[in-house]
Amino acid sequence: MRLLAGALLAFFSLFARAQDSAPLFAATLTGLDDQPVALAQWRGRPLIVNFWARWCGPCRTEIPELIKLRKQYQGKGLEVVGIGIEDKTEPARDFAKAYEMDYPVVLGKDKGLDLMRTLGNAKMGLPFTVAIDRQGRVVVVKLGGIKGEELVAAAEAALK
Repeated sequence: MRLLAGALLAFFSLFARAQDSAPLFAATLTGLDDQPVALAQWRGRPLIVNFWARWCGPCRTEIPELIKLRKQYQGKGLEVVGIGIEDKTEPARDFAKAYEMDYPVVLGKDKGLDLMRTLGNAKMGLPFTVAIDRQGRVVVVKLGGIKGEELVAAAEAALK
């Protein structure tokens, strides 16, 4: 398993060009309670940031993997943050509840697409996952569905 995670990490690191995470930490998005959430609260922590939408099938598939990853790595300081590319709070809140998303979830509203672009998603596709280390470096960028072993590799990269 460690060998596979290492190979995946090497593969994904090829795509983690020197993206700047500063726009992420400068952003204030909307929580599921319709209140502003400053993403700066997670600066200095290893993160897995996952952009998703309710209508995105692969996004729905990877949510259980993100929940499992958070439980596995939370004790090491890793946080998973979901950023919904959604405009309306109530449907997103219902979705998060139905999928038992126990990690922090915020809504991008009018800022989400630009934020994805600044983090390396020029195609603007979903799902989109980024791993950020404690120094704020983007260490993994993955466009498209992400599987459990890929998430483990991303988490390990963020924790280094």
